Parts: sequence; structure tokens; C-alpha cells
Amino acid sequence: MKTTEKISDRVLNMEESATLKMAGLARALRAAGKEVISLSLGEPDFDTPDHIKEAAKKALDDGYTKYTPVPGLLELRKAISNKFKRDNNLDYSENQIVVSNGAKQSLANLSLSLLNPGDEVIILAPYWVSYFEIVRLSGAKPIIIETDISQDFKASPAQLQAALTDKTRFILFSSPCNPTGSVYTQSDLEALAAVIKDREDILVVADEIYEYINFTDKHFSIGSIPYLKDRTITVNGFSKGYAMTGWRLGYIGAPEWVAKACIKIQGQVTSGANAFAQKAAAYALEAPMDASNKMKATYLKRKELIMDLLSQIDGMQVNHPTGAFYIFPDISALLGKSYQGQKIETDEDFSAFILNEAHVAVVPGSAFGCNGCIRISYAASDAEIIEACKRIKTYVEKLEG
Repeated sequence: MKTTEKISDRVLNMEESATLKMAGLARALRAAGKEVISLSLGEPDFDTPDHIKEAAKKALDDGYTKYTPVPGLLELRKAISNKFKRDNNLDYSENQIVVSNGAKQSLANLSLSLLNPGDEVIILAPYWVSYFEIVRLSGAKPIIIETDISQDFKASPAQLQAALTDKTRFILFSSPCNPTGSVYTQSDLEALAAVIKDREDILVVADEIYEYINFTDKHFSIGSIPYLKDRTITVNGFSKGYAMTGWRLGYIGAPEWVAKACIKIQGQVTSGANAFAQKAAAYALEAPMDASNKMKATYLKRKELIMDLLSQIDGMQVNHPTGAFYIFPDISALLGKSYQGQKIETDEDFSAFILNEAHVAVVPGSAFGCNGCIRISYAASDAEIIEACKRIKTYVEKLEG
């Protein structure tokens, strides 16, 4: 191998993002002339609301085109602090908030700031695909708590207790959850918190990026439990609730010592996030939520539509997600069947089969730490959802065995 072609073991040992991989395969099929319906990416199909775009345009006109402070514009950090108090019963000062280039960078900052080789991170599965690799990148070991559809894909206190060791550094989860759409209720989170009440060496990292797409009565933040106040890092952003995926803005509220460590990491990697986007984000947090609420209502209607359609497919078991814009069917009853002599053994095989034959892109559940399931995003039009489910049903009925 030429010296110029040698890459690090770090990269060689890292798995490619399954969601991005499926999106790439779908694009390749489209380029080949196939009519592919992509239900693989976790991206709202709505445009960013006009009032937020107008705020960005004004910021450009006002000269917000320069470097920003590493932790973010003070105006935005104050708006985030107010949002935490208003919506989450969380008290983070502006000095405890760090704005990053997306919540993904926020999570990377945390792992690089808090973890050493030999540390362990408990991840509640199913989990967002990047959690596992971000933790591994730091040299720490991901410890996975597996769940299934019978638990509504939510970990129990007994499972958490069994996973704890003296090497546990933090616990990482999302609610509403990507990929399942499950929501940990206040009683769920209080029961999990009780397990680690006396383990003051353990932190909690709560990914709440789907907070505004929650179909339950109220979103509950685990950091609002008094004894976890100084042990919780709350991760959030603008991508999902405001349809601002391309704006690349995420943030954390954290104990000040954690925030300072993340600022140090970010200062050497990317520095501060986009200036005019931050101005628009500060405006978004304090503007009326009508557009976000309208999007949530649409997602709820789509959820009911896709649940009804998928429940008509023999061998596909669906639960009742209460947040985000995903459904996570259990397809284990379909594994072991064959199509034209080719046996489908895994959820990866099934996803490839559905993509290549039905021309519908989904993501295998194994990428999220849950074998025998697939993730389907319903951030798509009603027409696309109906046609995609029709195609899936047609080809599932062709399976033999």
C-alpha cells in the first residue's frame, strides 16, 4: 500500500452510517432510472418556516457574517436558557450552554470531553445509529441495553441496574426516540433515575432533539429530577422541530465544567457555528410555535395512516409510537423466507430486498442495535406513504417459506 493511501485504524474500524448508506443506495437506483421512494432519512419534508428564513436574511443584511464565540452568540445562549426554563423546567445559565454545528457535534464533543479508554457508556437500544460509533471513537466501550417491541422498546430499571459497573461513565438515550418513536414518560424516567440516584459518579446524556414532535400530553426532561440536576447533559437542536436540518445547529445544557470542556474541544475542531443561522435560531426560540405545531399535527395524521397500512401486512408487527416521525416494525416473522430462491436471513437482507425489488428505502434495525426490525420514516407525503406501503405489501406477499 502506498503511504499516501494509508488511513487510520480509527477510520478503518468505524462503521458507515446506515441511514446515509441507504440514502446513497436509493440515490444510485434513482440515477439508474428507478422510481425510488426513500423512507430512510430522518429529515422533515417541510421547508423551514418563512419567519425563521426572514430572520436569517435580516441577520445577513445586519452584517452577521463574521466568526462567532465558540460556545455560541450570547443572544442565542440566553434564548436557549429561557427555552429550557419555559419548556423543560431546567435551569441552565448561558455559561452552561454550548451551541454546535448540529446535535451530532454536541454528542461528539461530550464523548471526546468526558470519556477515556476503558470507560463504559450505557446506551439504551434501539439507539440512533451514530451513538455507538461516537462512543467508540473516544476509546470508550458502548454497553447496550437491548429491548424489543413487547417493552415498547423502552429499557427497564432492572436492565439498567444489571448493566451498571464501576466503569460506567454516563448513560445515553433519546426521547422521543430515534428510531422507534417511543417516548419515556415522567414515571419511566423517574424509575430509571432511581437506579443511579446514589451513583454520583454517573452522568446522564439525554438527547431531546425530537422534543417538539411528541404526541403525548407533555415532554418530560430527566434533568428536571432534582438529584440529577447537576449530573445531566441535555442535548437538543433545531433540525427536527423547526425543519432546519441544513442549518446545522445543535446545543447542550450541562454542568459548567462539562460545558467548558466541550468549548475547549470545539475551539480546536470547528470553532463557533454559523453566525446568521444563530441569529435566526434565537428568533425561532422566542417566536410563536404555530408552524412547528402544524408540522406535528401532520406527522400525527401520517403516523395513523402508516400504522393502519403496515398492520395489514402479514408478518409485520407494529407498536404505537408516541413521538418523532418513525415507525419501527418487527419483521422477525418474515426472516427465513425466500424470494426467487434467495433466502432472507436478516433485517439487512430484508431492507436490501425491499429496496431492490419494491424500490422503497428503509433502514435495517440492526443498525440501531435491534435485530429483526426496520426503521421507516414517515416524514413523507401521504401519497408516498400509501404507495410505499403498497409496494412493500406486494413484495412481502411474494415471499415463500
